[in-house]
Amino acid sequence: MDILTALFGVKDHVSLPQECARAFLIFFYGLILLRLSGQRTFGHWSALDIVLSIVVGSALGRAVTGNAPLPGTMAAAAVMVGLHVLVAIAVARSRSLSQLVEGRPIILVERGRVNHKARKDAMISESDLSEALRQEGIDGFSGIEEVETMTLEPSGKISIVKASR
Repeated sequence: MDILTALFGVKDHVSLPQECARAFLIFFYGLILLRLSGQRTFGHWSALDIVLSIVVGSALGRAVTGNAPLPGTMAAAAVMVGLHVLVAIAVARSRSLSQLVEGRPIILVERGRVNHKARKDAMISESDLSEALRQEGIDGFSGIEEVETMTLEPSGKISIVKASR
């Protein structure tokens, strides 16, 4: 038995100390992948970033517990992070690709008037609008005339531009 097998075990045959060693390795490997993928991965949270986080996290979690082979899982995670970086670069350079991958912003309020069709199509409740207004210091719908635009961003956040006085 070689030293790596003794330290990390093999798929479906991992002792408690080996699982701890795998956890240690995967923790730092995940940090390295995160740094290589750039600040965007956990800062922007587009659909692309969320999918990457879920898939890589799931794969690496299986490697920790010994339900997946360690080297192959680490290689697959690196490939997924590499693909993420390539798609992110392409999205940053192409507006049409960005809209396809990340989505488009949706105008919910324009010049103090709610676009109820857009709101309903985006599955945004009036309570969601009120909450976003309050977060900007606007007293719910009674202050809607203070809003120039309210936009549902591709990230899922609602942004507000107040009307100039």
